Amino acid sequence: MSASADYFLDQLRGLEGLRSRAMFGGTGLYRDGVFFAIIFRGRLYFRAAPATAGDFTSRGMRPFTPPRAPGKKRQTLSSYYEVPEEVIEDPAEAVRWARRAAAEAAALAAGRKRAVNSPRRPRPS
Repeated sequence: MSASADYFLDQLRGLEGLRSRAMFGGTGLYRDGVFFAIIFRGRLYFRAAPATAGDFTSRGMRPFTPPRAPGKKRQTLSSYYEVPEEVIEDPAEAVRWARRAAAEAAALAAGRKRAVNSPRRPRPS
């Protein structure tokens, strides 16, 4: 599905704490300050954990693949999957999927923060 960022934001209007920000030629979506989605070239991609990626792939959705920079290999971000059209077209379902994606992104961010802030153990002598 190809649509404008405004359309996707309108479909997600029921998601509390939703903010958008222009980034790298697309739009990043944040919930309570945590990045969880990408709008790029008329497509919406949500953060997917290994446990939920199957919900996307079983519907034929593919991971986000940004344009290749000159002289670089093509990269695929396997943690962001295109959201199925039938989900986007139902605002309640779109918000449910967005909440799950935002929760997964927040859990990952919290885990990273804990790892960075945890005291390092002294090495055994």
